[in-house]
Amino acid sequence: MARFRASEEERTVEPGRVRQMWHLLEPLHALLYYGPEAFDEAAALGYDTAERWPSYFAWRAAPLGPAGPDRVAETFYSFSPAMVARYVPAVWETAAPADVLAARLRAVDRTWRTVLGEELLAGPELAEAAALARTAADEATATGNPGDRPLALANAALPRPEAPHLLLWQSATILREHRGDGHLASLVEAGLDPVESLVSFAAIGAAPEPVFESRGWSDEEWTAARERLTGRGLLGPDGAATEAGRALRTEVERRTDELAAAPWDALGPDGPARLAELLGGPWLAAIGSGLLPSENTLGIGKV
Repeated sequence: MARFRASEEERTVEPGRVRQMWHLLEPLHALLYYGPEAFDEAAALGYDTAERWPSYFAWRAAPLGPAGPDRVAETFYSFSPAMVARYVPAVWETAAPADVLAARLRAVDRTWRTVLGEELLAGPELAEAAALARTAADEATATGNPGDRPLALANAALPRPEAPHLLLWQSATILREHRGDGHLASLVEAGLDPVESLVSFAAIGAAPEPVFESRGWSDEEWTAARERLTGRGLLGPDGAATEAGRALRTEVERRTDELAAAPWDALGPDGPARLAELLGGPWLAAIGSGLLPSENTLGIGKV
């Protein structure tokens, strides 16, 4: 497939399409964190699967190598450094990153076979989707400062799987981390530190506050962040976002879409729509599996 590269002035993909692609691909990536087969693979490595966090940090951080807690907290951004430190670097004492990466692909393979089914995985539509997603993923890390895309580049540096469904998953992962890296940059540009990012997001109704407790911030840290945002005029006395607070979060999401657009321009004028069409079946299977939470800290379906 020919690759199209557009400058910011030449880009034709609509921001709504950029965000739609994220909404379609994110559930396919996220099955790794919730599938029983993935927990089986994590347990075989020696991780405690009574909770999902040991395997989550291992699965997601492994492309970075044996990263320490500061590096993981920096690149993941929304997690409390204290929470990160409970799991990192202990996850590398249980299993080396290379072993985690091998198990990660086995986990995805098993989970997708269960959730999507053998017929869908073997079909020409999924192979076509994988090829399109790979083209977009290749573009995601083709330009820009490497320091601006640490998680996307780390995943892009891994060998590309041959099986179409695994190639689609890895491409989806590169693209979601590419968007996430850009989202982090947008938050920093907006002057929102990690906990303020979550408080301001909850304040616009992206998810109820208890959903964000999974990121490990203490009540004191959450309250202090709320007070800082109130002092900036971004939250009202009731903790809800003010007009200025909503405008700031809208700008963060607009800038995130802008920074995530280049991969989709690489597919040409019709490619994103075709990929969206092809992803319909896999997306429905992932959502219909019942494995994924109905509310999440990313605001999927809310922003």
